[in-house]
Amino acid sequence: MTDTSLTLISHPLCPFVQRAAITLLEKGVPFERINVDLSAKPDWFLALSPTGKVPVLKLRQPDGEDAVLFESMVICEYLNETQDGASMYPQDPLARARHRAWIEFSTQTLTDGWQFLHAVDAPTADARRTAFRDKLHKLEVELGVGPYFAGTDFGMVDAVYAPLFRYFGIINPAVSQAVFEGLPRVSAWRAALAARPSVQDAVVPDYADRFRNHLRQNGALAAA
Repeated sequence: MTDTSLTLISHPLCPFVQRAAITLLEKGVPFERINVDLSAKPDWFLALSPTGKVPVLKLRQPDGEDAVLFESMVICEYLNETQDGASMYPQDPLARARHRAWIEFSTQTLTDGWQFLHAVDAPTADARRTAFRDKLHKLEVELGVGPYFAGTDFGMVDAVYAPLFRYFGIINPAVSQAVFEGLPRVSAWRAALAARPSVQDAVVPDYADRFRNHLRQNGALAAA
């Protein structure tokens, strides 16, 4: 089906929102996007989101009422199951389960990468870089010939990791080079994701400037 009554409640910098936006774009689903200020959350948003977090997907029902989904992977799974187009998971149950396991692995990978990017002193940056590179090494072993996680088909694992890798195309190239050195498969995967139209269109046009300003405001070494 194609639902033209979807609203994605968002924040311009949130990587979890980007997962949902990429999935919507891959499925070719029209949707409205509304950004909220998470530092001053409006009451209408808090009434919709039990966690007070984005993304939230609002779905207009045939009776005119709205249904609400929260949590990025719940939203992505729903869209994959209900919208037209190829599934973003393999058909084989074992392969599908492995993909979901690597999506779960992304949680700590994103945490380590985020903490490295926001480190304000060299010892913390070094420790978080080491932790992040350890996760990337595990991905390096798992990846095949590419260009995407499972070969030629763009899938949900790709949608999940693309927002994380996007950061490293924005910061100082010398910093990124040190992170991805000796990881040719991950580096090629990162480049393929950056070139994907759905990944490019999942963020606002001035996203790079917004993210650099965010790092500077937080005193992050990666902003230098």
